[in-house]
Amino acid sequence: MQNIDLLIIGAGPIGLACGIKAESAGLTYLIVDKGTLVNSIYHYPYGMTFFSTSDKLEIGGVPFISHNPKPTRMEALEYYRRVTSSHQLKTSLYNAVKKVEKNDAGFKVNTEKFDLQAENIIVATGFYDLPHNLGIAGEDLPKVSHYYKEAHPYFDMKLAIVGAANSAVDAALECYRKRAKEVTMIIREEEIRKTVKYWVKPDIENRIKEGSIKAYFESEISSIRGNEIDIETPEGKVTIENDFVLAMTGYEPNYEFLSDMGVKKNQESPYAPIYDPKSMETNVEGIYLAGVICGGMETNKWFIENSRVHADMIIDDIKNKKMAFK
Repeated sequence: MQNIDLLIIGAGPIGLACGIKAESAGLTYLIVDKGTLVNSIYHYPYGMTFFSTSDKLEIGGVPFISHNPKPTRMEALEYYRRVTSSHQLKTSLYNAVKKVEKNDAGFKVNTEKFDLQAENIIVATGFYDLPHNLGIAGEDLPKVSHYYKEAHPYFDMKLAIVGAANSAVDAALECYRKRAKEVTMIIREEEIRKTVKYWVKPDIENRIKEGSIKAYFESEISSIRGNEIDIETPEGKVTIENDFVLAMTGYEPNYEFLSDMGVKKNQESPYAPIYDPKSMETNVEGIYLAGVICGGMETNKWFIENSRVHADMIIDDIKNKKMAFK
């Protein structure tokens, strides 16, 4: 069984940054992921443009050159492949972690492909894998999706979009312009979110104002059927014809996975996992958190650009512990 200093769970940008820092510190490490490299970015909409500029997404001292200041999904995938290759990072992809057991030497880890012993663990799994469910009748129908890839499947279709954040707004505008028959937004709030990208917000507001995109504010979808949906509005229940539903309701960390390892949640801070902000170590000695997973339900708190420092903080703490032990 392989013995390493550090297991990094999650091959996203922050997991890769942790691997680069571990390599430079002389630690033995492995980055594992249940999906492909930067799996969350891979599952973003095909035409997505980042909010951040390319320099804010750089890791490992490798320049990120994009055609425009704000890079696209395709450019990001190419960049992180190049970073991984240039640093010759040790990865094991499509290899989910099944079980983690603490022992005297650290942690025994069972993955789909092999077992290993790790002295320390970094969890950098993000939050994109588990969508918030609506919890309503019909949510499990094939016409319902929590992920948006592209507009083409909705051509000449009556589409309902649940949500008012960037993902919902981007989907609504693109599907409207790619000629969905009808685009209807169902929004809990009384307006489009203030956090929507500043160059997009006027566009969606104007499309709603002119009636090109229908919006029900302060409303919730209450039931989904094969060819229609029910919407609870301030004026009462409305039933409209419908072919597809995009439930862009946000995502959350895999709390069950963290709990199984003994990591506790802070009940007072939107269920964010407990960790030391100076070292990023959790209540379980030897288990660290990095990246957006640290924010719990506040999924807009941490981004690539402001959590790249987690790699330095964690590896420095591990190095200091090793030196103290010697």
